[in-house]
Amino acid sequence: MSEAIRARIGAELERTRGRTTVLTDAVDADDLVKQHSPLMSPLVWDLAHVGNQEELWLVRDVGGLEPVRCDIDNLYDAFKNPRKDRPSLPLLSPAEARAYNRTVRDKVLDILDRTSLAGRRLVADGFAFGMIVQHEQQHDETMLVTHQLRAVPVALSAPPPPPARVTVTGEVPVPAGRFSMGTSVEPWALDNERPAHDVDVPAFFIDAAPVTNAQYVEFIADGGYQRRQWWTEEGWAHRVDADLTAPMHWTRDGDGWAYTRFGVTTAVRPDEPVVHVCFHEAKAYATWAGKRLPTEAEWEKAARFDPVSGRSRRYPWGDEDPAPRHANLGQRHLSPAPVGAYPDGASPLGVHQLIGDVWEWVDTDFHGYPGFAAFPYREYSEVFFGPRYKVLRGGSFGTDAAACRGTFRNWDHPVRRQIFSGFRCARDAGPGELG
Repeated sequence: MSEAIRARIGAELERTRGRTTVLTDAVDADDLVKQHSPLMSPLVWDLAHVGNQEELWLVRDVGGLEPVRCDIDNLYDAFKNPRKDRPSLPLLSPAEARAYNRTVRDKVLDILDRTSLAGRRLVADGFAFGMIVQHEQQHDETMLVTHQLRAVPVALSAPPPPPARVTVTGEVPVPAGRFSMGTSVEPWALDNERPAHDVDVPAFFIDAAPVTNAQYVEFIADGGYQRRQWWTEEGWAHRVDADLTAPMHWTRDGDGWAYTRFGVTTAVRPDEPVVHVCFHEAKAYATWAGKRLPTEAEWEKAARFDPVSGRSRRYPWGDEDPAPRHANLGQRHLSPAPVGAYPDGASPLGVHQLIGDVWEWVDTDFHGYPGFAAFPYREYSEVFFGPRYKVLRGGSFGTDAAACRGTFRNWDHPVRRQIFSGFRCARDAGPGELG
């Protein structure tokens, strides 16, 4: 079994570094060192940061080897250096960063060959290696977001997503009752996904699909951004301060709307999930629609609960790893897919596209589950707990399958919308609606 895990780790490390290479080779050295938005790091910082984290955890901790470059640790410490300040740091050049990453990776592959994947919790079932794979994939999605913020087209290519295969409309009833939330058995699950615990959820309805561009245009056309009544006090203050009038990257196109995606402007496609909206916009839309955003527990129950067996699945479609027929993940396409494109990925209750396409805002503050224990370091999750951050679930078209599960939790400030974020709505079940 350990040899199979070892082979999987090696393949995941190679596949992930291949994606990093694509994202950083897509632009020239001058572009790599630029900061395209104060919200994002220069791409060259992300490039060396993933290597530095790999060195810290796998070379020094797991392998017990001497440092490769201990002189750069402070430069690539995300907590010591806010994103807006990173361009002023004496960062490694693109060539130096690539050479550094190659040196680190060569050592890591040697360590993988000789390390027992049992016993010590950090390495059991390859956890530390899986943590590093997920960390790099998360930064790959961050780099993809940075490419989206660039003002000119970028040399990234991918086929368009598949067309809709089924019609998906309306809402789905979710019965009241307990279900198992989180996980205690997923070997590469991160600390905020643990432990599994039972949650009692009242009956509710959830949209069968994410809110589409066409639906969101109706909100805009009805004065959604001008009418204070749909917004929370905090949301309205942000809408006014940031002068929000439409999703990020949208512009007027005659009587309609266009969006700019990776430097190319096209007409907004009505059947795609809306993307690049913040939590406040999502909540305002839901209120306008006479609904609300789901809680995190509601979202996960809709995604994982199987009413026939009574158990929680790894993914909406079952326990098997994501395949292209299940979900739009991993930068396989460079946009959300139309609603109805992935019927094979629907949950047992009939909820579609819960995994991939767009991160979905839920109306829950980020916190630890009952029995939470920080592992292997507090800075991954615990320092972010509290009301400043809202949870997002499900992953986007830019999220890799290695960093996305039915239990995976993302979080961000409620004003953020440069990320690939969308949403779906929910509502309470009225008396007698579910029998």
